Amino acid sequence: MIKSNLKILTVGMAAGIALACGTAQAQPKSSYPQFSGIYPHLAYYNNEGECGTGAVVPWADRLWVITYGPHLPFGSSDKLYEITNDLHETIRPESTGGTPANRMIHKESNQLFIGPYAINAQRQVRTIPYTAAPGRYTGLARDLTNPKQQLLIATMEEGFYELDVNSLKTKLLYQDGNVKEKKGEDTSNNHNGLLLPGAHGKGVYSGQGVMVYSNNGESGPQALKQFDIESGVLAEWNGKDWKVVRRNQFVEVTGPGGIYGNANPATDPIWATGWDHKSVLLGVRDGSKWSFFRLPKASHSYDGAHGWNTEWPRIRDIGTTNQPDYLMTMHGMFWRFPQTFTSKNTAGIRPRSAYLKVIGDYTRWQNGLVFGCDDSAQKEFLNKRKTKGNIEGPGQSNSNLWFTSINMPDELGPNTAEGSVWLAEKIDANAVSEPFLFAGWKNRMAWIQNDGSQPVTFSFETDTDGKGSWKPLRSVEAGAGQAVAVTFTAAETGEWIRVKSNRTTTATVSFNYTDASRFRTGTDKIFSGLTNISTSTYSGGLLYGLGNNRRTLGILAGQFSNGKFSENGYYELDSAMHLVKKEDTKTEQFIREKFAIPKEVLTVDEASVLVIDDNGRRWRLPKGSQAFTTKTQDAALRICREVATERDLLNAHGTFYELPAENADGFAKIRPVASHSLSVHDYASYRGLLVMTGLDNQTAANEHIIASTDGKAKVWAGTIDDLWKLGKPTGQGGPWKNSQVKAGTPSDPYLIGFYDKKSLQLSHNAKQAITFTVQAEPIGHGPWMNFKQVTVKPGETFEYVFPDTFQARWVRFVADKDCEATAWLTYN
Repeated sequence: MIKSNLKILTVGMAAGIALACGTAQAQPKSSYPQFSGIYPHLAYYNNEGECGTGAVVPWADRLWVITYGPHLPFGSSDKLYEITNDLHETIRPESTGGTPANRMIHKESNQLFIGPYAINAQRQVRTIPYTAAPGRYTGLARDLTNPKQQLLIATMEEGFYELDVNSLKTKLLYQDGNVKEKKGEDTSNNHNGLLLPGAHGKGVYSGQGVMVYSNNGESGPQALKQFDIESGVLAEWNGKDWKVVRRNQFVEVTGPGGIYGNANPATDPIWATGWDHKSVLLGVRDGSKWSFFRLPKASHSYDGAHGWNTEWPRIRDIGTTNQPDYLMTMHGMFWRFPQTFTSKNTAGIRPRSAYLKVIGDYTRWQNGLVFGCDDSAQKEFLNKRKTKGNIEGPGQSNSNLWFTSINMPDELGPNTAEGSVWLAEKIDANAVSEPFLFAGWKNRMAWIQNDGSQPVTFSFETDTDGKGSWKPLRSVEAGAGQAVAVTFTAAETGEWIRVKSNRTTTATVSFNYTDASRFRTGTDKIFSGLTNISTSTYSGGLLYGLGNNRRTLGILAGQFSNGKFSENGYYELDSAMHLVKKEDTKTEQFIREKFAIPKEVLTVDEASVLVIDDNGRRWRLPKGSQAFTTKTQDAALRICREVATERDLLNAHGTFYELPAENADGFAKIRPVASHSLSVHDYASYRGLLVMTGLDNQTAANEHIIASTDGKAKVWAGTIDDLWKLGKPTGQGGPWKNSQVKAGTPSDPYLIGFYDKKSLQLSHNAKQAITFTVQAEPIGHGPWMNFKQVTVKPGETFEYVFPDTFQARWVRFVADKDCEATAWLTYN
């Protein structure tokens, strides 16, 4: 039995206060090497198909971390890690692994519960045996009737247990689905639960007399392929009966009390985050009722009806005892979340910046932030596509922690985002949409498509202060079958916006918001030494994270000279970031065969970069310098690779893109990150780092460049979110360049979303005037909407500069007559 006297309680709580109130610093004081906040020696490996970070919690003067494998309800090779203030890491011998992501500090017993472990203030670790309580532990909640003595454990497959915090004995409430039905391969269907709709449990929390539980997936083969089917659930349990609250994909469930539980459980709100195919969802339970709101998505890489692409989004206090500061992660965006958020006080949610890392948990520690990530999965699961060729995954799953300054969530990518309240759905007359976030962006617009047979007036209303008092903003009429682009002015303010129609119709209403404040106009000096695309002689190398517990990065190094790559040896990068030559012909040959850069996975023509995805859909992307064409055709540039779990990094003609998995709609939801002029030969994830090859021969080793002692092998090391510092996305091109165009046939879609200064030129060679229709697709899987019609006379060129407020994902063009035409877009 654990004693709960005042002395022990004081020790544990004092440790927590000390962690919150120290002096500011970006990185812990440590002698270990670090690259952009990644300490390679802290990387964790397992022997499973994935090695994600389940939880990161400061406790008893240590940082505690657990990892997880993909579907291991009875234990695994994953570990519990104990990290000191100077970043010495100890693997606890009590480790039993599994797939845990639960954490809760139980004040009354002065223990941290993390995964299957209970840790007291003296750092003694006890373990809940999986034989007694099997399952993938996804969350902990305070017990509904005896919270001083008991917690509730929730698993991903609807297993629920009462846990005695002193004896660690468990009482079965509902049997975990894995007990009767063993899952097959990691990529097989989710369990079909018996209690609730949906699958793939995520969040749990208690208060107001209920335990709230979420899942974010669906069982069945359709969920492995189609992202927009019905999926997920938010549900609650009153100690006896279950109630389905909402049938959508939900993840985090928490409240102002965070990992301690709500201080006033009868009255404090419970928050839940989720999403559907239209937007991010935010729910709040107070007064025994749920209210829901919508927010835009910065990234769609988290979509997927199976729920596997999210890991564990969180809302967590990263502030101090005196100054709480709640940080929310959701769909690739850091959000500022108000501690005071209730259904009657909804003001204060704000976008901070966009990120690329896949984050499982985070905390404030030593007055910086620590993010536990999911970096490099050996299986890569369903994320296969022909653009990557037949490239292998890493030899062994691994991930790491990412240490940043307190301010980092405000300093990464632009928070440009979009979401819909209605998407090609039937709308009843005068029925109001759910509220959609309106505050936080300078440039805002809405796209309306009326697919009904009559004209419809759409009326916008705003809640100006988050108190629930709605006021008319403006009304817009859309004719039958017509689209309208609505630009909001700076004077049109409000926390939330909603819309209604005066007639029953079928409609789409999407909100597209633009952030230009974080665009970088130049390349950061941290990339100095990476070679320019115009350089003909430079250092290269193919990369492979080795398996079989070798835990190093293999590099088949060589030299480029006038377009040809000549190997000059095999090297390995170890945990101390020493690049050492090795004699290993077997591994050398494996890299040569399995990591060769594929040819002809995309096409560069006179107009633009053409991609035909695995479903046969055609997409066009802007071009950079002409020098990229030759090196792309020569397979001298890696085009596509997974460097964060279950999404890809595309490098196409001088721009890096975040590319969702095909099961999250793939290229339709691509997001440009940064443009560059670099000859990046290869790139890979290793120990949480982004490692790149393609360096100048003259470059000496520095804080981001590691060179072998013989000087024949070099790599650049940083983090994937350093890419925002390369420079804002730019490019030029279009779907047509002197192309034969058929009347009434739309061009290929051409990417226009997320760019800054956008301009258009339209011309043709016909002897009569041609009318072009410019169509926009603001969502990625929504309807095409007519934006503008332009009549161009023979010999003329129509020029147009898009307004700063214009934001859509794709653009295409339709001509009213056969002709040879050019549609050319420039993004500066």
